[in-house]
Amino acid sequence: MYYIKVDDLAFHYEKEPVLTNISFEVNPGDFVMLTGENGAAKTTLLRNILGLLKPTTGQVKLAVKNRSGQKLVVGYVPQQVASFNVGFPSTVLELVQSGRYQRGKWLKKLDKADKEQIRRSLDAVGMWDMRYKKIGELSGGQKQRISIARVFATDPDLFVLDEPTTGMDVHSREEFYKLLRHNSEKHGKGILMVSHDHEELRNYCNKHIELVRKEGLPWRCFSMDSCKELSKPHFSSH
Repeated sequence: MYYIKVDDLAFHYEKEPVLTNISFEVNPGDFVMLTGENGAAKTTLLRNILGLLKPTTGQVKLAVKNRSGQKLVVGYVPQQVASFNVGFPSTVLELVQSGRYQRGKWLKKLDKADKEQIRRSLDAVGMWDMRYKKIGELSGGQKQRISIARVFATDPDLFVLDEPTTGMDVHSREEFYKLLRHNSEKHGKGILMVSHDHEELRNYCNKHIELVRKEGLPWRCFSMDSCKELSKPHFSSH
């Protein structure tokens, strides 16, 4: 089964071609890296996939159900999170906890499993020690991290991530990639992630999609190189 299926997608802004000949799938258990030079319309492709833009031709299908037969839950982290002003009243912990309420817990207390998922989510982005900080007091990079943590707290079936590691140091990026790999390999999550760190990331993902400038068309038009299967080194579980 697939979580995302893109079939011969093309997208134009008015009459200007931007994307063409895009076809690939993201299946349960896939960790897919999406790369391309600056201006390669990677975010535009994600927005087509999520239904925020409509393909000019071709189609995108998002699965309705996950591999367990339940409604598919999608976790999306955009390139730039919405800004929180200094007076934003919530703490880091309260914001990330709100991600659990999307799982039908509006009128229920968070249980032990919920709290553990929240702790792991904040640990993954190095923000557990700052859980009682007001969000308005955080830096832009820290706000990005808690936005990622909130998505992890929802425990989605499909992650769609647009350069989520911007502003992270090398160690934080590696820990984040390990967490994503664990989620894809051990829990069958589907992951589609835009990244500039393709050499760093190729050790963790199993597919690589590269958008390349298409010969003979305007410079802004990009097509897919190919959906390459990557051979991953063996990692021992910890």
